[in-house]
Amino acid sequence: MKGPQFLKYVNPILTILQANGGAGNSSSVIDQVIDNLGITEEELAITTSNGQSRIRNQIQWARFYLFKGGMIDNAQRGIWRLTKEGLETKLSNTDVHNIFKSVHKEVEKAKSKKIETKNNTEFDDSTTEDEEHSGELLNLIKNLSPSGFEKLCKRLLTEIGIHDITITGGSGDQGIDGVGLVKLNDVVSLNIVFQCKRYKDIVSPHNVRDFRGAMQGRGEKGLIISTGRFTKEAKNEANRDGVTPIELIDGERLVNLFEKYKLGLTPITVYEIDSDFFNGFV
Repeated sequence: MKGPQFLKYVNPILTILQANGGAGNSSSVIDQVIDNLGITEEELAITTSNGQSRIRNQIQWARFYLFKGGMIDNAQRGIWRLTKEGLETKLSNTDVHNIFKSVHKEVEKAKSKKIETKNNTEFDDSTTEDEEHSGELLNLIKNLSPSGFEKLCKRLLTEIGIHDITITGGSGDQGIDGVGLVKLNDVVSLNIVFQCKRYKDIVSPHNVRDFRGAMQGRGEKGLIISTGRFTKEAKNEANRDGVTPIELIDGERLVNLFEKYKLGLTPITVYEIDSDFFNGFV
């Protein structure tokens, strides 16, 4: 396919969203693209200059150009939703490249400083304009002290609705950093045990198994919060039949939660001119 490498992810995104009824959680859609294309852990481990997965970043660029091309609605953070055009569109490789050229031309016009057509490496190492805060936020969190990260996780879990949170982390914590209570209704509650680790890279299945072993007898639900990325095998281990279930929050989902609860982030409203609206007044 002509153009930057990220264009090869345009049709897989469209196909998945169309099959899902037109919408999907951003992290889930990205994971589906990765699974459907058989992308390996070794490929996912390759990072951009700011430490993000290069392939996941390319998929975000594909989503960005679909949005700019009018096929994805950007109204709700963390949700990729097709427009009517996106639901009905079938694109050839030529169509994809034409969308790229058309959108990129408009992006150049909108910038006060002209952007030259990026080559593959430049797209890989840069972040889409609506996701620029993600890498900065994760780097900020990764540079917190271990105790600072635990306190931050406690604040986030409180916002989510977990009650009676106690940080238990210490030299003898055996992998348990805190406990809390989830109230399912006025009568039933669920004890939750969590671990918060500032992993720089991937979280493997043995990390999940070790945590499950440490939490035995201490809670009905486990939670691992990480700034890193969980491997496919780690995700499978977390949801394995017959054992205590463990919820996983990776760096990408962590950013989504900070956005949802507006923790440390200030929303900015950006307006784009809808030329079609004014065509009726010519």
